[in-house]
Amino acid sequence: MAAYLMNFAAWGAGLPLPTLNLIASAIYYLINRRKSRFVAFHCFQAFTSQLPTTLLNILAVGIFVDYVLILDRALPRFFWPYLAFAVVMNLLYLGVSIYACVLAAKGRVYYFLVFGRWAYGKYYGPNAISLEPAEARPNLPPAGF
Repeated sequence: MAAYLMNFAAWGAGLPLPTLNLIASAIYYLINRRKSRFVAFHCFQAFTSQLPTTLLNILAVGIFVDYVLILDRALPRFFWPYLAFAVVMNLLYLGVSIYACVLAAKGRVYYFLVFGRWAYGKYYGPNAISLEPAEARPNLPPAGF
């Protein structure tokens, strides 16, 4: 549950800090990825799903800073539709993340469109990462020998 809450670390601060959410989510993932497959799955999914909205927010802030603060010019016409798109995507992501947060707190899994499949393949798929310490795994020769 807390992995999804990291996605809202800078919402109180607003858009001028669009990367704070991503940094908080990355740190949480790096700290908690070895706890269990369930926790690792949700931490990875929360971190990777934060990437598109962070990029949208960085671009919106970058355009604003470039035109208004640095160049001292009016914002281009495409900025307002882009800003509306970014706000809608952020609100959509907010809703999906809250839903995933509630399900994770109940011990259930919610798969995001692209990132859920990626996280599932990484932690539950046929080539899943082993969370066992190296000492616990037997040191056997390759099959066929």
